[in-house]
Amino acid sequence: MAKRWTNRPEGSTWGDFGDDDELGRINLITREKVLEGVAEVQAGISFCLSLPLDYPGGTALNQRRYPPRLAPTEDMRGNPEVFFNVLMRDMDEGDPGFLDVWSDDAVTLWLQYSTQWDSLAHVGAEFDADGDGVEEAVYYNGYRAGVDLVGPSADARGDGHGHASFAHHLGLEHMAFHGVQGRGVLVDLAHHLGHDWRGVDLATLQEIMAADGVVVEPGDMLLFHTGFATKVLEWGRDPDPRAIHRSCSYLDAQDDALLQWIADSQISALVADNYAVEGMVRPRKDGERYTLLPIHHLCLFKLGVPLGELWYLHELAEWLRAHDRSR
Repeated sequence: MAKRWTNRPEGSTWGDFGDDDELGRINLITREKVLEGVAEVQAGISFCLSLPLDYPGGTALNQRRYPPRLAPTEDMRGNPEVFFNVLMRDMDEGDPGFLDVWSDDAVTLWLQYSTQWDSLAHVGAEFDADGDGVEEAVYYNGYRAGVDLVGPSADARGDGHGHASFAHHLGLEHMAFHGVQGRGVLVDLAHHLGHDWRGVDLATLQEIMAADGVVVEPGDMLLFHTGFATKVLEWGRDPDPRAIHRSCSYLDAQDDALLQWIADSQISALVADNYAVEGMVRPRKDGERYTLLPIHHLCLFKLGVPLGELWYLHELAEWLRAHDRSR
């Protein structure tokens, strides 16, 4: 396929893994990194890193994201489908019938309601990828909005209702096929900072990492434990509408040094147990166009680093600290 851009964002990895790459820095999870992850397994203990998918509850965290809607399908005797009709037709006369009890469910799921990955299809930017002085709406590696990633349209499904949207490229299926198993490194912000709502700049992060002996190497998946997901569980699907936006630490995306550190670290993925990894705060304006979420812009649009959000890290962080480990 022809190269889809002639001009790439400064500091980006566009093209570094190939013109048609859709993995970004997940490519850094090599066979060697998988073996490094395997080498960390000593106790054989598993930890669930997901919240229940109906948490945080309500829409206080984001008015556009709703709890899952779960419904049963009809049971076999109430479902006049072909399968049941054929089954009954084929039963012998006098057959006393079957004794099975069936459960079959359907769910409507908002994919960013609870524990999630932000794929590279989540955030793009207006950028002059053609080098002709005109900005286009593009995503990582120059994939185009409206061509490679198509939003809702009246004819998207051919039914006139406009319900469909498609990410023809940059979806999570590429991560799933490649595999996202390697070495994780956890930074326990909650242990050092408590549950106060505050930004963490590079200086603070490096102090905490030095205190705990945390070392991050290229290809590692970096996790931040802030305690936010623990608070979400404590609220029991009924979060305080103010506290849910003013609890626990977050990465200070207004700190240019922190952004540069993320880029230089060559991490393969960035994960936190909070809402968006970075804080939803008023952006810095310096007279130029700006991004509302600088870490999203850097990681998803420029570097190809997927973001994990609302992961549940409480038990994992406690166990690691009790055993003087961070990997």
